[in-house]
Amino acid sequence: MDAANRSGQGYSISDLASELGITASSIRYYEKRGLLAPRRTRGNHRLYDRHERARLKLILRGKHFGYSLDEIARMIGFWDTDLDELTQIDRSLAFGERKLAEIRARIREIQALEQELVALAARMRTRRAELARNHTKETS
Repeated sequence: MDAANRSGQGYSISDLASELGITASSIRYYEKRGLLAPRRTRGNHRLYDRHERARLKLILRGKHFGYSLDEIARMIGFWDTDLDELTQIDRSLAFGERKLAEIRARIREIQALEQELVALAARMRTRRAELARNHTKETS
């Protein structure tokens, strides 16, 4: 935990960006989209509390799993909505089930492609062997 947060002041945008391996402009974009709402200092600098940091981590986790920002917003709610945990879980489960179905469909497509490539490679090896035999006969 950094010194600013130990004192209860919160996290700066650069603290969070550095900690989470993202850019400050990404964090500002999530704020613009209504997913985050940091408080402001007298100098108008953003300060993020633990709640905002946790929301940002949820956003990044959602992006990691391939969710759009709109889907993430529907799962965790916008900063000014008060989604209870049960609603968040129900929405996340519904989105998760759809994402799993998409992934399983892609896996089936990739497996079919793999089978096609294996079969094509086998036909090409057979043809190559035929050509090599014919070439050997012609040069003998």
